Amino acid sequence: MEVLKSLLPDKNLLLLESCNIDEERREVIVLVSSVQTAVKCPVCNEATHKIHSHYERKIADLSWANYGTLLQLRVRKFFCINTECKRRIFTERLTDIVAPWARRTMRLASRLTAIGLASGGAAGFRLSQKLGLNTSRNTLLNLVRRIPLPSPDSLKIIGVDDFCFRKCKTYGTIVVNLENNQPVTLLKDRSSETLSSWLKENPGIQIVSRDRAKAYEKGIKEGAPDAIQVADRFHLLQNLAQTLYEVFGIYSKDLKEVEQLQNQASVIRDEENIVVVTSPTEAPPPVKQKQKAEQRRAKRKENHQKTWELHSQGMNAGVIAQRLGISRTTVFRNLRNPTFVERRGRSDKGRGLVKPYQDYIIKRWNEGCRETKIIFEEIKQQGYVGSYATLTRYTARLRECQGLKKRQRLSTVRLPKIVKPSRKPLTPYSVTWLILGSSDSGVSESEREELVVSLKAQSPSLREGIELAENFISLIRQRQQEELDTWLTVAYNSILSPFHRFAKSLLEDYNAVKAALTTPWSNGPVEGQINRLKMLKRQMYGRAKLDLLTRRFLLQI
Repeated sequence: MEVLKSLLPDKNLLLLESCNIDEERREVIVLVSSVQTAVKCPVCNEATHKIHSHYERKIADLSWANYGTLLQLRVRKFFCINTECKRRIFTERLTDIVAPWARRTMRLASRLTAIGLASGGAAGFRLSQKLGLNTSRNTLLNLVRRIPLPSPDSLKIIGVDDFCFRKCKTYGTIVVNLENNQPVTLLKDRSSETLSSWLKENPGIQIVSRDRAKAYEKGIKEGAPDAIQVADRFHLLQNLAQTLYEVFGIYSKDLKEVEQLQNQASVIRDEENIVVVTSPTEAPPPVKQKQKAEQRRAKRKENHQKTWELHSQGMNAGVIAQRLGISRTTVFRNLRNPTFVERRGRSDKGRGLVKPYQDYIIKRWNEGCRETKIIFEEIKQQGYVGSYATLTRYTARLRECQGLKKRQRLSTVRLPKIVKPSRKPLTPYSVTWLILGSSDSGVSESEREELVVSLKAQSPSLREGIELAENFISLIRQRQQEELDTWLTVAYNSILSPFHRFAKSLLEDYNAVKAALTTPWSNGPVEGQINRLKMLKRQMYGRAKLDLLTRRFLLQI
């Protein structure tokens, strides 16, 4: 019996009268009663010992071993002896054991709240069932929602960034204390008004790190005008990457020429005079298809020219789009560059059904097997799901490499071996990250330097763009604040319109960019917290409302 008394929520306030086990319901039924001699009125706080009556409450408690626990708690009602009190009769409170009108003990509610915070609704429900705690997912979430949010301490240095409730649809704002890298709050949207209101409610903030969104810049100016704004260095390099991508998109033909030169330079000869041949040229498109493509290009070029003419007359994007019969997005894209930009190739080019089997096909081809049907049957056994015609087009390109005629299988001369090009094709995206020094590019440092030299030699415009990018990268990474003004002047006067726009945007945000080079603060901790927030959102299938998401995010176990 003494052991059972120790298992009660509070053995000093409760008297154990009996204990029974219901095997059918797998439940322990414990009859307990309150032993308080005098209690206080909940209204006037006057102590009394005059008993009015008794009644019984059924309260769920923590499970004992594999059995659920039900407390049959006998409590009393008392008369209030204070004649001036409006409450005449009240029920005694056991605030350390159970809340008024509650159906579970405080310790059980605390355990379920912890499960809800850590696991959410559905996962928390499954876990609680394994632990012998009968509840529902809605109960768990309601318990989490009842937890009061902590009030932020005196904040001095914070970071703000946006996160998505629904990608490309609705966004919110996260605020992080950069001094201890702890999240502070989540805001319902990313508008300047919402951020400004929150900053006014939390005065004393001295430094705010942010991305380069205009809404945040405006919100900080209105809500904390004395705070120093710091542009995040990662986002500055991200803006540079977008600028480089636009430049290389304009000069994509030059990239292809450099790629061909690099492939030709990879042709070698050994003692046996075996030539390593790179990928063959593609067959030209049909004449009719080519004519249609040229007509569409001419139309796009005409629309680009008319867009600038109407823009110079003072028309806005909506009027221009309606006049030319194009979308507003196309109008804005045309206005980004005063010169016409050629369309880029498909981003999934070269990722056909044959690609996973190219090494095997080339190996068999070099061994002398030039029967497409035989190779087709062999790779089908390896999992190839493409058609025979698709494979035929690829083997026709291999014949072209070796100089074989159509359907020719044998040759009186020694044929060169075919080897896939070891270097990846040059696209605006890949070259951009090559210039930025990405470690995932799969290119050695010597190859990278060689490629950069080739790109600079290909075109004066490419040289200017790459040198501007390299100088800006050095300026950001080495915190060369004294070089910022010089770089901005050069970039602003550049013939490359993307760099001109980039420099113009930096000048408009000059103080924040300058602070990025002079202060150690950045949005790195904010990005880390956003990753954790994404995990919580996915845990709850993206359906958590702001109040629930905020509590699970801030009140981490």
